Amino acid sequence: EAAMVAASSQADVTLIERKAIGGSAVLTDVVPSKTLIATADMMTRFSEAGSLGIENTKGKAPQLRVDMDRVNRRVRDLAQQQSADIKRALASAGVKIIHGTGKLLDRHTVQVTDEAGLVYPLHADFVLLSVGTHPREMPTGMPDGERILTWTQLYNLSEVPEELIVIGSGVTGAEFASAYNGLGSKVTLVSSRDRVLPGEDEDAARVVEAGLEAAGVRIVPGRAESASREGNTTTLTLSDGSTVSAEAVLVAVGRVPNTDGIGLDEAGVELTDRGFVAVDEHLRTSAEGVWAAGDCAGTPMFTHASWSDFRIIRAQLTGASLDDPTTTTKGRTIPYAVFATPELAR
Repeated sequence: EAAMVAASSQADVTLIERKAIGGSAVLTDVVPSKTLIATADMMTRFSEAGSLGIENTKGKAPQLRVDMDRVNRRVRDLAQQQSADIKRALASAGVKIIHGTGKLLDRHTVQVTDEAGLVYPLHADFVLLSVGTHPREMPTGMPDGERILTWTQLYNLSEVPEELIVIGSGVTGAEFASAYNGLGSKVTLVSSRDRVLPGEDEDAARVVEAGLEAAGVRIVPGRAESASREGNTTTLTLSDGSTVSAEAVLVAVGRVPNTDGIGLDEAGVELTDRGFVAVDEHLRTSAEGVWAAGDCAGTPMFTHASWSDFRIIRAQLTGASLDDPTTTTKGRTIPYAVFATPELAR
């Protein structure tokens, strides 16, 4: 978004990306997860058709089965297609795309290591850090990609887990608990807080929590201490010593900013106590000419907030005064939704 807008303003734009174009919204979060959730919703609608008076013409209820391998192939294909579309649009707009990594040598110099292993410096009048985050892991239950999983690894499953434990009752945990319950898993949601979706309006969150329980999700209060795997069974130990076992465990306990090894110290870019890039209300870092936007800057971690961030930076680069309301995060209004069943929006 930022590169496209800058290029349309006749700027000379270089985008450095170590994976595919599109970021987590396209590759691991919004596009894949909402595609999966839509599939689960379709499953639920078919399952409940009889109660609406809709019957199979043969007089029997249809036997529903989820082919998880096909579902996830479709999810991954859609993400890659959208990524390719974005890459073509960027190239058409004149954005130079480098597949590799970047490291700040100072506030105007980025050292590039491209996919061919070539290392070289690039000069920039302005630098935008938009490096995102990755899933937080449990040191006492490291993901193996098979039975102990982060949400970015779920899209490689070839079968629906018969039983699934979800650790974390925030947005990610609630959405995947709802989705996999709809796909046929027996889901246990482990919540270390007093309710599901602790960051949301309490009345609305209670409605979502009641909906999850009514749909068959088991909600267990407690803090996860460790996860261990033996054969096809994974056991989660809680802080009170109790255990919960299932075929698979999804760890959804937050995100860690991708700020290591990108030269922030060298450029004089400060971090917050939580490791995010420290920014002011205009998304400026402590280094003049360096901005940060999106998840790595600790702004609300969803796509519309990132888009808003980029527009705020665009306004500054195109000459708007810092007194202009389009250049500040203060007072902005952003749409937001949680795609559990029922859904929550604000």
